[in-house]
Amino acid sequence: MQLSTKHLLGIRDLSSTDIQTILDTATQFKEVLQRPIKKVPSLRDITIVNLFYENSTRTRISFELAEKRLSADTINFTAGGSSVSKGETLLDTVNNILSMKVDMVVMRHSASGAPHFLAKHIPAVIVNAGDGINEHPTQALLDAFSIREKLGGLEGKRVAIIGDIMHSRVALSNIYLLKKMGAEITVAGPPTLIPKYLQDAFDVRVEYDVKKALAWCDIANVLRIQLERQNQVLFSSLREYNQAFGITRELLESIGKEIYIMHPGPINRGVELDSDVADSGQSIILEQVENGVAVRMAVLYLLSGKRESA
Repeated sequence: MQLSTKHLLGIRDLSSTDIQTILDTATQFKEVLQRPIKKVPSLRDITIVNLFYENSTRTRISFELAEKRLSADTINFTAGGSSVSKGETLLDTVNNILSMKVDMVVMRHSASGAPHFLAKHIPAVIVNAGDGINEHPTQALLDAFSIREKLGGLEGKRVAIIGDIMHSRVALSNIYLLKKMGAEITVAGPPTLIPKYLQDAFDVRVEYDVKKALAWCDIANVLRIQLERQNQVLFSSLREYNQAFGITRELLESIGKEIYIMHPGPINRGVELDSDVADSGQSIILEQVENGVAVRMAVLYLLSGKRESA
């Protein structure tokens, strides 16, 4: 099994075959994670640096755990405590790290396109762990894996993506992936948080009534309101957002059917999602976290060029 790309910079660069290969490989690694000994020697001689220029808890820990489960050597780098704060450039930082003979770089950066810039200038394999408001490919892959696990496949399934679409790299990667795999998509939220080009550019449904979106879908991926990325007021208040677009137990019970609820985390409880929904039996949020490790193991394994079986 081999991917058609050297790097994982975004879902838009993957073919449907690549996506299928990653998800199938992740299924094998999820079985490994159920064993008493959860470690395999697949990347024993590979060195991976986790290069995080932006705060992260879930993604960083998930990648670290995936690397350790594959027996890779890992180096963790955060911009806050490094020479970046003294003015060192991105290329200088990475060249210094590469001089230590690093094979792969897992990178999160606030600038859209930063991983693509690195991929053009250094020989190591680059894995995009989130770049600005562009893409977050491994999140989309773990979301797809979770949907496939719950619904039995992706083709023809109805997925609603609800919330801050405009500022979400998760939304964009999910749309790319789900369209490639034959799913139907509705995006829902306030008009100010849904880009105008989306409907025509991606052939997705746009809905401003969250109840209608929930009634239509099989599964809903609820996104965090990203106040840190908003440089203007796009809705009146968090309380009013919750009243108009928040997912509550009462709202779910009113649609007359049971759907699954996803969220990439971290959750703003009481804003886009109420606690009695996030912690309910319809929520697969913790399953997404578990699946993230298996999916990231699959990505690292396939990009490493190793061909040993798990």
